[in-house]
Amino acid sequence: MKKRIALPVLLAGALVLSACSNSSQPPNPKEHDMAHPASAAPQGDQAKPVSASEDLAQHVLTGNTFTLTAKESTLRLDDNTVKEVWTYNGTVPGPELRVKQGETIQVVLKNELPEPVTIHWHGLPVTNSMDGIPGVTQNAVKPGESFTYQFKADVRGTYWYHSHQNGVVQVDKGLYGSLVVEPSDPQPVDKDYTLVLDEWLKDDSMAEIHGGGHAGMNLSNGNPDGGHQAMDMGHSRNGHSGMNMGSPEMPMSDAEMMPLMYTIFSANGKTGSAIQPLMVKEGDKVRIRLVNAGFLSHKLNLQGHEFKIVATDGQPINHPPLVSGQLLNIAPGERYDIEFTANNPGSWLLEERSSNPGAKSLTVPIVYEGFKTAAAKAESGDLPLLDITQYGEAAKSHFSLDDKYDVEYTMDLNTKMANGEMAFTINGKTYPDTPPIDVRKGDLVKVTLVNNSPKDLHPMHLHGHFFQVLSKNGKPVSGSPLVKDTLNLLPGEAYVVAFKADNPGNWMFHCHDLGHASKGMMTEVKYAGFKPDFTIDPTVNNIPE
Repeated sequence: MKKRIALPVLLAGALVLSACSNSSQPPNPKEHDMAHPASAAPQGDQAKPVSASEDLAQHVLTGNTFTLTAKESTLRLDDNTVKEVWTYNGTVPGPELRVKQGETIQVVLKNELPEPVTIHWHGLPVTNSMDGIPGVTQNAVKPGESFTYQFKADVRGTYWYHSHQNGVVQVDKGLYGSLVVEPSDPQPVDKDYTLVLDEWLKDDSMAEIHGGGHAGMNLSNGNPDGGHQAMDMGHSRNGHSGMNMGSPEMPMSDAEMMPLMYTIFSANGKTGSAIQPLMVKEGDKVRIRLVNAGFLSHKLNLQGHEFKIVATDGQPINHPPLVSGQLLNIAPGERYDIEFTANNPGSWLLEERSSNPGAKSLTVPIVYEGFKTAAAKAESGDLPLLDITQYGEAAKSHFSLDDKYDVEYTMDLNTKMANGEMAFTINGKTYPDTPPIDVRKGDLVKVTLVNNSPKDLHPMHLHGHFFQVLSKNGKPVSGSPLVKDTLNLLPGEAYVVAFKADNPGNWMFHCHDLGHASKGMMTEVKYAGFKPDFTIDPTVNNIPE
């Protein structure tokens, strides 16, 4: 029997070795210096190397019929860093899909990867069979096979798509892209940009420490009605959450460990000086759609301009006021749409302002016409976080704390050691043993979420529905009605949310730190009498996180 070595001990050693190798050893063969290719043409014929910052902008697809091919590729994060990635259509992020509200959308997924994959339409309410959850709504798509997703895009807003098969590994490798449902009543802006945020390991040898294995949840022989008896949580090699720095009595939390591992931050697949500038001209009304596809939260500062948050998770904010000098915190799985008027010519940054080691690599230039040669500078100093529960104007909404609810559920989110490994629990259990939220169609449902983890944060994501946030830490929401599908809970925080059970199916409700989901922090909203329309294929190895 092999002895387990505590992850943070391995992590500390890996960081030291990485530092040593960076100064005295040849570079990792997976991280090529693109400015000095190994095979060069004769000097007279050699083309000038193209900078990573000159790569083509994110590809946008429009219409209502699409093909997304899952395949291997390489990603050039900057001129010195290339990663082996898994992609939709060869790029990270995959192409942005821009569709019209009310249209029926068809997406053919073709799998050219060596492992099964799916597509989950994060935040967009679709029919249950189209939600892309292996072993719950469909079988994952085997290598060499295809699957057609078809759904109506009823709700406008900013969404994203990603694999939900072994997501802690596959999303980490790059299987994601953005999805924008344009409103039937257009709200024109002069510039409309999408930024998909992510983080990357500086040293790819740490990938096995973080994400290797993740085979704990196996629905190959599970019950599509939700029993999932075949899931074995006891044999996962998931390093994402097996933390133990020094002694079992003083465990290192995920929140402490992950920023030390993921030190390259990216926007649309580029990092640092390779991030393409957002070009504006004076007087433009500019919208920036922010999507967090990573494991870490990002605290963002917009230099030189007042801005307003017009939507969160695709849903509008009522009468959003202009703000400045406050940080917008975007957690994993969340989306925020911000707007500003370009009224301060120059060169500015949308920058991360956190203490994370990778923070300085997330700097998005905002450059006015005529100021391309002017370099923006990062700012310093402490800024307060904007509290979205107090932002915007109060208005009539669908739910209140005083309403009578058909179903009430308390979700105790916690962290514990189990069999020598860290587990992330809901009401003391790990998936598939977590108690489901049992509903009937038409039920009004109130959920109290409490983060009892000592240090870890939990961005909780509900599939197939939006919920309204009613209170935070016992205080009613005082700003705009706050409608979301992903809600971030810091340690010690408690929220009350409500939704109507109006979309029959078996729907995941899980932490979107996918390492936490893979180690148990998932449950389901289960509709009485619902039967999935597929039969589990025992040869697929469905892994639903």
